[in-house]
Amino acid sequence: MSPAERSEHGPLLRLAGISKAFAGVRALDAVDFEVRAGEVHALCGENGAGKSTLMKIMSGIYQPDAGTISLNGASLVFSSPRAAEAQGVVMIHQELNLVAHLSVAENMFLAREPKRGWFIDRGRMRADATRCLARLGVAIDPDLPVHQLPVAQQQMVEIAKALSMNAKVLIMDEPTSSLTEAETGHLFRVIEELRRDGVGIVYISHRLDEMARIVDRVTVLRDGRWVGSSAFADTTVDRIVAQMVGRELEDKFPPRRSSPTSQTLLDVRGLQRNGVFGPVDFDLWRGEILGFAGLIGAGRTEVARTLFGAEVKDAGSIRFGGEELRIRSPIDAIRHGIAYVSEDRKAHGLAVKMTVAENITLANLQAVCGRGGFIDFHAETETARRYIDALGIRTPGPQQPARLLSGSNQQKVVISKWLFRQARLIIFDEPTRGIDVGAKYAIYELMDRLAADGIGVILISSELPEILGLTDRVAVFHEGRLVKTLATRGTSQEEIMHYASGRAENDNGSGSTAPAAQRDLAPMAS
Repeated sequence: MSPAERSEHGPLLRLAGISKAFAGVRALDAVDFEVRAGEVHALCGENGAGKSTLMKIMSGIYQPDAGTISLNGASLVFSSPRAAEAQGVVMIHQELNLVAHLSVAENMFLAREPKRGWFIDRGRMRADATRCLARLGVAIDPDLPVHQLPVAQQQMVEIAKALSMNAKVLIMDEPTSSLTEAETGHLFRVIEELRRDGVGIVYISHRLDEMARIVDRVTVLRDGRWVGSSAFADTTVDRIVAQMVGRELEDKFPPRRSSPTSQTLLDVRGLQRNGVFGPVDFDLWRGEILGFAGLIGAGRTEVARTLFGAEVKDAGSIRFGGEELRIRSPIDAIRHGIAYVSEDRKAHGLAVKMTVAENITLANLQAVCGRGGFIDFHAETETARRYIDALGIRTPGPQQPARLLSGSNQQKVVISKWLFRQARLIIFDEPTRGIDVGAKYAIYELMDRLAADGIGVILISSELPEILGLTDRVAVFHEGRLVKTLATRGTSQEEIMHYASGRAENDNGSGSTAPAAQRDLAPMAS
């Protein structure tokens, strides 16, 4: 559908004067939003701007306190997600909404299973699932249990599930957050197909640069209010960011306060998990931020989880602070001061039903226990207040449930937990996934501060600008091998991708920091 045809038909879905409050706190204030048939309309704003609330109202999860919703000109009330889906309004959530022990096909058609008489028609369900997955250009076995899939493929299952509903309006919340470039390309081709078929798409992403490839219009929210809407071709990413944060953001990355020294903090040699990765050699200098780059499945996260003891190594040595460690479990790693901030903070970093204070002290309970081993709740609260102030955690107080915080503030709670445990090495695995541009800057500043304080920092990121903007060196992985370690100041996205994609198989460079290479890359002693 052409732009002219889209403008002629008017809004497919229209929200007018939408307001919503929770416990007296106004989340949305008279917001207007619309999406036309065959249009990709981006919704932008910082965490806490009201995007999630507006999406949940569109999809029937919440009902507005004021305002109206119309679809094809007819006023509607979506009393539940199923009511919205029945009208063709479907949402793909950022947080994976899958049942781990069920198969891919069973997840895609859960509560909508095709029937043959009284029984589920599994052959048809399997065929329909295969067709939807093929439309995305991915080869996933529909009979495979979802828990056996990596996060990126689980995300593709979520997208295929939504496509199976033949939506008129598709709400996509951070759909590319766990996807490789190739998978993102597949998704964008599907979006183009849906646009040609007249589907209206509401697109939410913190990756503003990728929007230029698919977005027709953009609307910005700030503090629950509408700031502006415009054709994407008539604005710039910098202008969108300025509208989101209420000011011009001069730099995406903070000036570095930390600088590497000549002191080796972590020395890894021959680290290996049979059939998964290795052998891997690398080191980390005190005051340095070391990047791990590579495509999804390259082995970066697996190396990190082995350092943390979540997976047990088959070979190799780990020397930390001059001491050789035997790490067989996360308890061993934590005892030695090694911490891991998972890419899935809600599943592996937070106890989401517990309070901010309980999460911050969870890894070091003995430090807030009084006589008899009972928790001193006053000490727990005061400890939490100290880290809330130090890291700038935006929360009503220490007793706020962690699940109610924004993504960036949840991330700060996880980091606080490890700082209270006095971690000497923190591994950040995709730390800014699903976090807005302003909040990213705060996380970047925090990582630099940690490195300046002598804490080892390893950054795993699929966003190469993040790697180039934050790190001192970058270790590039390909198919379980560390193929090259590069000085960040002397490299580029193109060179990193050259090694990450396996195009440098005949190069002589390796991940090990041999003496000659170390002299080339070694920082000045301080």
